[in-house]
Amino acid sequence: ILLGEIALHNIGALQNGVARRGSTRPIVAHAERHTLAALLFVAGLYNRPVHIAHVSRREEILLIRAAKEKGVPVTCEVCPHHLFLTTDDFAWLPPGRREVRPRVAAPTDRDALWTNLDVVDCFATDHAPHLLTEKDSDNPPPGFPGVETMLPLLLTAAQQGCLTLDDITTRLHDNPKKIFGLPDQPDTWIEVDPDAEYDLHAADLHSRCAWTPFEGWTVRGRVTRVVLRGQDAYRDGVVLAPPGSGKNIRHNH
Repeated sequence: ILLGEIALHNIGALQNGVARRGSTRPIVAHAERHTLAALLFVAGLYNRPVHIAHVSRREEILLIRAAKEKGVPVTCEVCPHHLFLTTDDFAWLPPGRREVRPRVAAPTDRDALWTNLDVVDCFATDHAPHLLTEKDSDNPPPGFPGVETMLPLLLTAAQQGCLTLDDITTRLHDNPKKIFGLPDQPDTWIEVDPDAEYDLHAADLHSRCAWTPFEGWTVRGRVTRVVLRGQDAYRDGVVLAPPGSGKNIRHNH
């Protein structure tokens, strides 16, 4: 189990790690399968809020559903690659580019995430823009890029009736703001063209990593403008924000 950046390897360490945390903001944790069950039990025991990162399997989302129904203060997030990809989609990818943690799972796991979407509080990219030289090496780091592809994928799913626009804004903005106590961001918004249909290609993206696991996917919905604190940060395919424009909004708060 990872609580923040701390790895815990036994139930005693888990109890101590949870018990000494405050109750105002959630403990962000990565836990899978039986370790998730242990974490949810301890969180309920001490009434400490926990946020489970990158849920990927059927058994995990069902554990979280059961915990919520019992009043355990738990929230969770799902990544686009676990919502849209399965082990069946990876034949074309070299082995190193398939590496991600948690691993992309079976179709039954993906389907369970969609079936239990009401349990999912947030969508998160888990953006890991490793270069191709790294991903194609003998020791490839795990992780996928996702910042530019997540919203088009979700907008496409909305067009297909899998979720609503309210589902998207709630899980990308409202819930993260509430869960993590983030401040308002004045004069900051995005604009999209919901009818723009196009194919995703790494050559059209802006990340230095120069690849995407969604290469060639047809999507419907394009981000056309990003306004950050009243200034255009992105417009019509061009990044306008200078380096260093980003801020830690929690720190500033």
